[in-house]
Amino acid sequence: MPGLVIAPRARIFHGHEWVYATEVKKSFGDPQPGDVITLKDFQDRPMGSAIYNPASQIVARRFSRRRQDLDAEFFLRRIGQSIELRQARGIDETLARLVWSESDGMPGLIIDRYGPHLVVQTLTLAMRQRVELIVAALKELISPESIILRNDSPVLKAEGIEQEITMLHGQNPGAFIVQANHLKFEIDLFDGQKTGLYLDQLQSHAEVAAFAEGKRVLDCFTNQGGFALACARAGAAKVTAVDISESACAAARRNAELNGLEIEVIAHNVFDFLKHATPEYDLIILDPPSFTRNKKTLMDAMRGYKEIHLRSIKLLDKGGILSSFCCSHHASRELFQANLVDAAVDAKKSLRLVANHGQRADHPVLLSIPETEYLKGITAELMAGR
Repeated sequence: MPGLVIAPRARIFHGHEWVYATEVKKSFGDPQPGDVITLKDFQDRPMGSAIYNPASQIVARRFSRRRQDLDAEFFLRRIGQSIELRQARGIDETLARLVWSESDGMPGLIIDRYGPHLVVQTLTLAMRQRVELIVAALKELISPESIILRNDSPVLKAEGIEQEITMLHGQNPGAFIVQANHLKFEIDLFDGQKTGLYLDQLQSHAEVAAFAEGKRVLDCFTNQGGFALACARAGAAKVTAVDISESACAAARRNAELNGLEIEVIAHNVFDFLKHATPEYDLIILDPPSFTRNKKTLMDAMRGYKEIHLRSIKLLDKGGILSSFCCSHHASRELFQANLVDAAVDAKKSLRLVANHGQRADHPVLLSIPETEYLKGITAELMAGR
């Protein structure tokens, strides 16, 4: 098997599963893009099997500590183990992320399930080249009505993979309804702007809604209305949802109608809305899309977070609650919390922690790869002046 010899002090010796181009001492056996390769340390000792792509900065991603191939048996076993993990954690595997990349031992493979329909993303070249094996395993394990390849992520460019949305199995299901947290949502896996729901946030929707009864709620960056609808269902006095996307607002309105719930949906830039809003809210929720996709723009992103934090804090009276979320792995929980504290200091206010939030258990975290823990949330209460 071809492979790479890893230079000393590479991060893989400290538990991480990625090898960057700068950490390769030499290659042997003429590995080709997408190949399964063997990794060796600088003393020629085997370190396991990885997928290879010289076009990427991450030239190798280890998926096993022993000699292993990405064959039919591999995918059948690993995907089966992933499903069993969700079942063991009490997650309804019929509405869940079934495979979460490195955290399930399949780098770059993401599989989301919405009842009888599956959405697959192959974010590494090796997984894209083996998509037929993945489909065969899914047919045997789940017997889905349809499987959609939703390769429309900008990160594909780094792997040299063309963006595409196509049917891998069955017919396009079109728009259909799923139920989560006792709420109905209309989704379109093929033509929708987002692949279904934000499955990672379903738990947080319920956690934040627990504070909503009798409160005037503002849900910023509402998308399909997940937080807004959960709060309305929980007995909020009034719910206002804001998103810059007209199509997202239309989806939120449809979902509210589906559930017989009343929410006010406003198509507006959230930054501008917060700047001119009237301080009439008891609970403000901030769940923006990622403000940064790389370390270079991290500080710019944190300035954006601080602005919405500061404006939101100024809209709350004592006892008011702010729930804020960040979905970029480049921003650590510590950095995100410090950003919230800085905003409170500038507003001359004090915040008391109510709850920490994270991605749902169907998005498991691999402790040696911090990138697998990307979602963090903080709910805090504005204290009375002292």
